[in-house]
Amino acid sequence: MVTKSTQTKKMDVMWKYVILAYLLFWFMVMALGGSAALVFNAPPVVQRTVQAFCAWAPTFAFLIMFKKLRPETSLKDFVKTVFSQKLRLDLMLVSGVAVVLSSILPLLILSLSSGQSFTSFFSLKGYSLPVTLLLCLFAGPLGEELGWRGYLRVELDKKYSFIQASIVAGVIWAFWHAILWFVGVAFEGDAMGWPLVVYIISNVVVLTSLVMIMNVVMKRSNNLLNAIWIHLCYNVIFYHLTNITHVYFGWLTLVYAITGALFLVYHYGYFSRRRPVLTWLGGKLP
Repeated sequence: MVTKSTQTKKMDVMWKYVILAYLLFWFMVMALGGSAALVFNAPPVVQRTVQAFCAWAPTFAFLIMFKKLRPETSLKDFVKTVFSQKLRLDLMLVSGVAVVLSSILPLLILSLSSGQSFTSFFSLKGYSLPVTLLLCLFAGPLGEELGWRGYLRVELDKKYSFIQASIVAGVIWAFWHAILWFVGVAFEGDAMGWPLVVYIISNVVVLTSLVMIMNVVMKRSNNLLNAIWIHLCYNVIFYHLTNITHVYFGWLTLVYAITGALFLVYHYGYFSRRRPVLTWLGGKLP
């Protein structure tokens, strides 16, 4: 029998995991990333590889705390479980197209409004296409999702309603990146003031919308490859962008908010055919 105190204890362990994932990532970015860039003046491809390695912090934190987080199972069985359910190619196609279009549509708007060539917003940044695709996959999609969606999503679902869990996960994920916002300002010449504020708001809204898309898909096909795929579709566009400003992030925020809302409408419409009464912000959904 699971008592209230047991549930509270489990949630405390969950938040310890979140804190460790934050601390590991921030330390790795400052120690490894900082050393590669400032101390050793490493080539750009080495710096990108180090950045990709730092993105594995949520998985490293999960592995460090695994016995406390999942004492009832082995790591091998856990990994098998999160990849065990059948994939739905229709959901993968729809979610992938939705993410790619949501990232590209703001660029089309900017291109039409400014007269700037659409292709001028993209660059391989000195790498071959296979290298950039490998880095896109190795970093966030493979490095983060075992912790964020494999473990944390399930724990949040136990405590919160569907929308609440998605928002909490989105905020956690967004502010986990906070160290990168200020590294960009301090060392890469990123703008401060309103452009930085717009960028931060955009990160929170966009990543929360991505979480909602992932959660809607994984309610129907609970396989971690769905989250990895959606994350990869986002990274493939974002990692190749250049010459973008806070105006792009403003449009990106709006478009992703609409996309996330459309997935929620689909989610609740889908379940409303099975339940006559739904509670949007409170209670539990299947």
